Amino acid sequence: MHTAENKRPSFESAPTAAYHQVRQDTEALVAGLSDADTTVQSMEDASPAKWHLAHTSWFFETFLLAPNQKSYRLFNETFPYLFNSYYEQVGDRFPRPSRGMLTRPSLQTVLAYRKHVDHAMDTLLSADPDANTLSLVELGLQHEKQHQELLLTDILHLFAQNPMKPAFRESEPLGVDDTPHTDTGWTEFEGGIRTIGHKADGFAFDCETPRHDTLLRPYRLANRAVTNREWIRFIEDGGYGNPALWLSDGIDHVRTGGWQAPLYWEQVDGSWWSMTLRGFQPIDPDAPVCHISFYEADAYATWAGKRLPTEAEWENAASDCAVDGNFLPTGRMRPRPQAGDQLTGLFGDVWEWTASSFLPYPGFKPAAGAVGEYNGKFMSGQMVLRGGSCVSPDAHLRASYRNFFQPEKRWQFSGLRLAEDI
Repeated sequence: MHTAENKRPSFESAPTAAYHQVRQDTEALVAGLSDADTTVQSMEDASPAKWHLAHTSWFFETFLLAPNQKSYRLFNETFPYLFNSYYEQVGDRFPRPSRGMLTRPSLQTVLAYRKHVDHAMDTLLSADPDANTLSLVELGLQHEKQHQELLLTDILHLFAQNPMKPAFRESEPLGVDDTPHTDTGWTEFEGGIRTIGHKADGFAFDCETPRHDTLLRPYRLANRAVTNREWIRFIEDGGYGNPALWLSDGIDHVRTGGWQAPLYWEQVDGSWWSMTLRGFQPIDPDAPVCHISFYEADAYATWAGKRLPTEAEWENAASDCAVDGNFLPTGRMRPRPQAGDQLTGLFGDVWEWTASSFLPYPGFKPAAGAVGEYNGKFMSGQMVLRGGSCVSPDAHLRASYRNFFQPEKRWQFSGLRLAEDI
């Protein structure tokens, strides 16, 4: 179910219309937020919504407008310093942990900055740009879609710190079915040499290439993601207190962080509740568990007598599946139960942790120049997630898409699916 995104202009046929659609989608996410809501930074990993709005404009200004449009004038001379994220070759940047100190520029000024950039991009796109320029524009749009999801995860973390537990969107209480659902079983896959990586049909990030062969042993994947109901059993069995289940770094994070449940979970009168983008809600027992770290996913798999799939196993399973699921355009903004007697929910609901480190594929070479810093420089100390989440733009996803975070991170919409050897 590609939802509304199927009706939106494609970049290939209408690049200018597609550009404005993505930019409008981003601004729609901050509708109703105050300047204060978009300024505060809740932790070093998160960024203020206002910063996301400005940084995605900085990308187009820095990599497309300044190099290609002689008449272009910077909106503000300090913005290249304020809104550079991590591009060392572009210049100095404002420290990431201090982004919440940027009370100025105001939200109104940042939105004016976006209009300034959009007007100049109209001029650039109307001038019959060459293929290389169009490719960079598309990268900028895909980059902005990534920030749409990051903006929402960061807003959720911010609102979760507020004792008032404000809702980002109007609260819609979940209908909770207390009847246990039966296990949906497993799907088997043969071993052998399989080819993974982007197939060169449409856009992909550089880290999805080159396409290459890999050897898989026969394996099974669970037909659905692990649920909240199952995770509660892990908690009640003392999973967070049993060091035998955990990697050494993982149990250190459990102890220093005081982890006793997934991020945002709280007990209310003996029942589990969680902070969501629609406010404080009861846990839906049969929805996929969400906001867990790689360490928690790995410990659960050990407790269950299973393991996490490798990213090659996940992609092999997903390669013939339609990219359908619960994505941002559904408006739900929470995982929903996955049901059926076949492999389901690979796309949407929650990003699924894999057992694979984020490393370059054989033959990988980053692009020349500063744009080459996009992914390659992060290929150390991070784990791969696959499939997208309930706040991912759906047209942004594909079977070869590689997301990645450090193994202790929990504020993303991350869950897990079990695997086992045959």
